[in-house]
Amino acid sequence: MERRNFIGTFSFAGLFTFLAPSKVMASGNDSAVNEINQTNDQRVYWYKLLLKIASPVVTNLAEGKLRQNMVMVPSPTYDNRGIDVGYLEAVGRTYAGIAPWLTLPDDNTEEGKQRKKFREQAVKGLDSCFAAGSPDALLFEKQHQPIVDAAYLAQSFLRAPDALWKPLKDSTKKSIIASFKRLRDRKPYNNNWVLFASITEAFIYSVEGQCDEPRLTEGITKIKEWYRGDGWYSDGPKFSFDYYNSYVIHPMMVDTLAVLLKHGKATQEEYDQALKRMQRFGVGLERMISPEGTYPPIGRSIIYRTGSFQILSQLALMHKLPEGIKPAQVRAALTKVKHNMYEAKGVFDNKGWLQLGFAGHYPELADYYSNTGSLYMATLSFLALGLPSTDPFWADPPADWTAKKAWSGQQFPKDYHVDY
Repeated sequence: MERRNFIGTFSFAGLFTFLAPSKVMASGNDSAVNEINQTNDQRVYWYKLLLKIASPVVTNLAEGKLRQNMVMVPSPTYDNRGIDVGYLEAVGRTYAGIAPWLTLPDDNTEEGKQRKKFREQAVKGLDSCFAAGSPDALLFEKQHQPIVDAAYLAQSFLRAPDALWKPLKDSTKKSIIASFKRLRDRKPYNNNWVLFASITEAFIYSVEGQCDEPRLTEGITKIKEWYRGDGWYSDGPKFSFDYYNSYVIHPMMVDTLAVLLKHGKATQEEYDQALKRMQRFGVGLERMISPEGTYPPIGRSIIYRTGSFQILSQLALMHKLPEGIKPAQVRAALTKVKHNMYEAKGVFDNKGWLQLGFAGHYPELADYYSNTGSLYMATLSFLALGLPSTDPFWADPPADWTAKKAWSGQQFPKDYHVDY
């Protein structure tokens, strides 16, 4: 099947009859989302939406046509970094988001067949782009930006070693490790970037048993120093009110410490503390979702869209949602958010690529470091697809989320700060 037809298969006009976001918010009518809840089709909506978002990256990479076909648009205020970094951004971020879903076993359902095909394409794409002379060769040799997106690619291998790492050709594995090691000649900036270096080294250690120890541990040490309380880390010495605790800090802190714990380089107490802090941040993040399924467009990198909710999806995947938050309420809330976001006009271009903007196409919202490839951080909100359909996250009856309870006169848990 040609890529254009494949993308077209997932046009939402033919999937579900949803109200437009503006109409949903204007009327408060939840009938469309409730219908999906009642017919257990929310999972179908999620995986087909993930395919719609990720397919342009994965299928083109598998065909050796990513650079040829990707519509690479920089921010209007883009700085002097080369635009070529955007291809690694698209690949690393997309793979980090799709990884858990690809770990599920094959089955004869429509989802299972699509997932198997997608997994095979994902592996083929990596084998292709890391082969000598590939037209889709990814940039690692220069600039600082590859430090970021090598980390997301490393995180995808940690999340799905059997699905994404082990099936690769030996030559591909060697090339990836060599590419990651080349980044050691560049020091990460003194902010969330320190974790990018740490998780990349953690992955190298997980497969080789050795790594650059100072680079591995510096990120963990720095992030601990920047903890400000009540689940919030500062992004460097100065505090920023944005979603970077969800985009980067909590998930990469916990995932890196999980590797260190497994290999005796971190204590259970260190890991548990980081997890509790992530859970606490998750409490606040869930409460940011309005009754209508919107959330505050605050801070930098808002064009990463639903990547803001990586923490909630990851906690659900880990079966570690905070006490008092039911999996079904997270599912319902994130489904409504995704519907509002991705049904908005202009989010995708006419070839299926994400466009710069938020709930629409607004290039002016893009920061100086952003381009089309940056937008695939959005896939990080889909991690819960790594849970089977029988898991309570998908199988439990629909439940209202906290703000929806609060604003409809229902009882909801009070909130209070924590000291850890």
